[in-house]
Amino acid sequence: MSLYDRLAELPLVVEDHGRRRHEVTPRPEFTRATTELRLHGRGATGAGEDVTYEAADHDAFAAADDAGAFADAFAGEWTFGEFSAHLDDVALWPEPPERETSRDYRRWAVESAALDLALRQADTTLGDALDRTYDPVRFVVSTRVESMDRIETLLDVDPDAEFKLDPEPDWSEALFADLADTGRVRIADLKGYYEGTSVDVPADPDLYRRTVESFPDAVIEDARWTEETRPVLEPETDRLSWDAPIHGVEDVEALPVEPRWLNVKPSRFGTVESLLECIEYCLDRDVSLYGGGQYELGPGRSHLQVLASLFYPETPNDVAPSAYNDADPPADLPRSPLEIADAVGLSWG
Repeated sequence: MSLYDRLAELPLVVEDHGRRRHEVTPRPEFTRATTELRLHGRGATGAGEDVTYEAADHDAFAAADDAGAFADAFAGEWTFGEFSAHLDDVALWPEPPERETSRDYRRWAVESAALDLALRQADTTLGDALDRTYDPVRFVVSTRVESMDRIETLLDVDPDAEFKLDPEPDWSEALFADLADTGRVRIADLKGYYEGTSVDVPADPDLYRRTVESFPDAVIEDARWTEETRPVLEPETDRLSWDAPIHGVEDVEALPVEPRWLNVKPSRFGTVESLLECIEYCLDRDVSLYGGGQYELGPGRSHLQVLASLFYPETPNDVAPSAYNDADPPADLPRSPLEIADAVGLSWG
């Protein structure tokens, strides 16, 4: 029986729904907004998080919901598999999103809320439903850096912190050297597959060379494979990883080399079925997986940690508790590995 088959027959009753907006402004030029979708039924509530990056898309969703666009979209008695199939015919975007990738993000928000609700109505957890155990989760801290100040701040709070960093073309040789000297860089994300975003990084062979040489033990994520970068990347295939291009098994099979690492971001897959199919495919082929975050502000972060605990707890998971994003992180931050306690539904804690 596949992982998804273990969940597809879970009974699910949805009576109504609600939503909650989460928003923070970590920098004057950047406001992060997400929408928490809440499905209610039989005295229980399941929650999922839409991590779409454009605030205008969240505004449009709220306006459509307030106008009754989703009044009859989710209610009914289903199995979880039937509910997922039903969503194929639900117009979750009354207006087109600013980015097509956001369609998967919203679909995941609804599906994860429904799965959370189905598990709670069955008085079980995801681990129990899949017959898997919750193990402590090793995590790394993902942060953008312009100098060593941010790294030193985090190490002051957690001297054992490990990092996922985004090398930039304007990083100096001194900054590369100082970061390498920490011995804590576990993933270097070159963001070579982003297009039209504020975090795009060109596929620069010189940047790639400096990165692989500075961090010889780090996983190298989303390095774009081109004729110019190929000579740098070919000797490093055992530590290359992909994130942004991966939305299902077919994307894994289309990679330029057989992967040894993948970053698993559930919302990129859209459906629970696609996510679990890809996890199962990779586990069967000894591909090392690690979880990835998307600046979740609500239940989505807990969901990432639960999935990491069940499937890939020992790899450098980018699922650190959200307080690590604070400009002045508190001194009592949870340390890695993270103990997953009091699991319920799709969440914990």
